[in-house]
Amino acid sequence: MSTEAIGLDKGVDAASSPTIKVEIYDQAYTVRSDGDPEYLKELAEYVDQRMREISSGTLTVDSRKVAILAALYITDELHSLRKIHDQADEQLATRSAECSEMLDRLLKPPRTLDRASAS
Repeated sequence: MSTEAIGLDKGVDAASSPTIKVEIYDQAYTVRSDGDPEYLKELAEYVDQRMREISSGTLTVDSRKVAILAALYITDELHSLRKIHDQADEQLATRSAECSEMLDRLLKPPRTLDRASAS
């Protein structure tokens, strides 16, 4: 089992950041991060789970190929969720604009004709 140190956060000072040990696909990694250690462990477990799912469904035993396939799977998942999020944002913006227009119409004082001044 090999161990590698990885700095996850951009600009992380390797000397001052705490290290978290995680295991992904039978490989131990020491990760330097100022983030939540439990969250980082959850991420590592997720990657490990995806790699194991992929390796059980393919004939390849090359861990790098399994990692690339897992990365593609996770990236597809991310892009699908982003698309759903963007569509929800667009729908929310449209509905918000519609509600705003309705409120403007309801709150606008009605126009009255001043018949006395017209005569």
